[in-house]
This record gives sequence, structure tokens and C-alpha cells, in this order.
Amino acid sequence: MTSTWRKAVAGALVAAGVPCVIAAPPASASALDRFERFRITRFLGEQRLPHRMSFEGTTVGGLSGIDYDPTTRNWYFISDDRGRHNAPRFYRGRLDIHPETGAFAGVRMTEVTTLQRPDGHRYAPHGRPRSADPETIRFDPWSRRVVWGSEGDRPDAANPHIPLTQPFVRWNGKDGRHLRELQLPSNLLLSTAGHGPRRNYSIEGLALAPRFIAVMQEGPGYEDGPVPTVEHGATTRVTLWDRWPRRRLYAQYAYRLDRLPAAPRPAGGSHDSGVSEILAIDNHRYLALERSWIQGVGYRAKLYEFDTRDATNVLAKDSLAKGRGYRPVTKRLVRDLGSFRRPVQNLESLSWGPRLRSGECTLLIGSDDNFDRQEVTQFLLFAVRGLRGCP
Repeated sequence: MTSTWRKAVAGALVAAGVPCVIAAPPASASALDRFERFRITRFLGEQRLPHRMSFEGTTVGGLSGIDYDPTTRNWYFISDDRGRHNAPRFYRGRLDIHPETGAFAGVRMTEVTTLQRPDGHRYAPHGRPRSADPETIRFDPWSRRVVWGSEGDRPDAANPHIPLTQPFVRWNGKDGRHLRELQLPSNLLLSTAGHGPRRNYSIEGLALAPRFIAVMQEGPGYEDGPVPTVEHGATTRVTLWDRWPRRRLYAQYAYRLDRLPAAPRPAGGSHDSGVSEILAIDNHRYLALERSWIQGVGYRAKLYEFDTRDATNVLAKDSLAKGRGYRPVTKRLVRDLGSFRRPVQNLESLSWGPRLRSGECTLLIGSDDNFDRQEVTQFLLFAVRGLRGCP
């Protein structure tokens, strides 16, 4: 992006009331790390929603993505309900955050919108063709629309009758009307054979940076090696598109997942581990929420910062399983989220919030309760520093 274009875009954003910073040309990672290290400075509080709360004829739950519009101060929440209770939908709401102290006092829903397919109809229920599995949502300040991701679905040995439904990233109006779609590379598409993303390991994270659209695959595809265990980690992919012009595919990078933090109980029990959301700090640095569920242990979650500079573009690599011939993104642990509220919940959402008068930015982390009475819809609010400006 040229200096003239950068200034023009920044001016348009300021005029529109969008507090976003257009990044300067890349500096070395070490210089930026010395100058502004991202960190959590304070835990500001927790709020919860009642189990299966009713709102405007819908059941609130399964909130798997959140985002904030600083112009209207509206928050957006997407439910991963695939027709069990209601059709795929997103909510708008308000959070009560004190601008001086950051005290977190409440969450309330104000509106619900049903998402529409490109043909104008609602998405089909789970297990039928043309269904959707919403996992992430962002409010796009450039288009003033929502952009969201569906994980898709595919048959596997345990679910042989599930129809193949491809993942996608789509823009919808505030009224739920479909507008456009991002073209995915072939290695993000599901198949009925033993290649491509595994079931429940497809698109899970979405981030909007000043220059890029970033999408994170939750866990490794078949070609990229086995899923994490207590003995070894795994490798997944984060994909970037240029925002201008025309959302052109830019690059894809390898991201190394941690090993399981504990062994299942009993031995050989089930487990699920991967990246449940990402969030842009700037064009090169992102936050990643690594979340695990382990039978007999429960949920575990850690927040990482990762940097795409110096990573190898692996878009043309068919396999990452051997771990050679490429450099993954660098990542750094920010915090083990189990140190704030126990038991750890199914944390799946990340969003920037309003700037406090102290100069700190706010970060909201939310959980998906899976509509399960044993779990909760939880929101954790933090004050943070290490950003050039609150996105």
C-alpha cells in the first residue's frame, strides 16, 4: 500500500468514525517486539447469560463468535446452532463497560437476525444439504456489513450419512441478506475421502486486519499430519487474502499447535484440540485462542500472539506433515486463561472492545455453552496494552 493510498484510507476511516490504524511498512520483528509487546494488564470481570435464555422467539446459546462496532457501540454474537433450536443467526447487543475503571457490569441482547443463503432462503438444518455451521463473525468497518465463517461438514467413519457441505466465508447485510463470498483455496475444501480438512477441524477463526482477511483452520488437514496428542503437537494453516483489490488470495502459513496439556482419563479417551479463534493486532501480528477438550479433564485454553513475518508461504505445499522445508509463524504465549476463572469453559470468541480512559484497550473472550446445562455462556473482559491503537 503506497503512502498516498494509506493516508487516503486512514482519512476515510477517521471520517467514518472507525478507530483503526493503517499499518506502516513492515519493520523487523525484533524491533517491534522491543517497542510494543502485547500483554494483558488487568482482568476486568466476568458476565454470564442464563442457560438457554429466550430472546425474541429464539434460544440464546452456542455463541461461537463475537465482534464490536466502535461507531455504534453494538456487539455482534453468532450462534453455531444449526437448526436444533432455531435457524443460523446472529445477535446484536450491548455490554456495560465503565469507560473510566473498565468495570464490566452486564450483557444484554437487543436484536436477532436470521442468516440467509445466496438464494434468499434460510439455511437447512444440520444433516441436510445446504446447511451451515457458523463458527466466527466480524463486523467489517469498510463495508458496514457482517462477515462470518461456516465450518462446513463431511462424512467420516463415525458419521457416514452426513452430507458434504463446504466451508465458506460470506458477507451478509444487517438484515441477514447474503451479499458476497470469499473464494477459498482448494486445500481448505472438504472431501468425502481421506484428504482435505478433517470433520470439525475446518474454518474456525476469522480476523480482519487493515490490509488482510485472515482465516484459521482449526486443526490439521489429513495431508498435514495427525491431530495433537499428549506426546506431540500438530500443524494447521492460516490463510490470508488482500482486502484490496478484489480480495485476492495472498498467502498461507503454517501454524504449530501445542501438544495436549493433559492425557485423557481413562487412557485412550476422546479429545479435541485446535485454534478456536484469531484476532488481528495489525497486518502481521494476531492473537490465537488455542482451546482443548479432554475427556476426564475438561477444557483448557491459552492465548497466543503469532507473527506472520519471516514465515514461509506454504500455499503451494501439498503436505506439511514432515515439518521440513518451511518456517511456521512465530508464536508467543500471552496467558494461560485457566488462571482467571475455573473451571475453564469452551472459549471460542475474541474481540477488541472500547478504549478506556487509561489508554488501555479492552479484549473480550467468550465461551460457547454448546446448549449444555453443564457449561455456561461466559464473557471475560481484559485490559491490554501493546497495540499502536485499539483496532
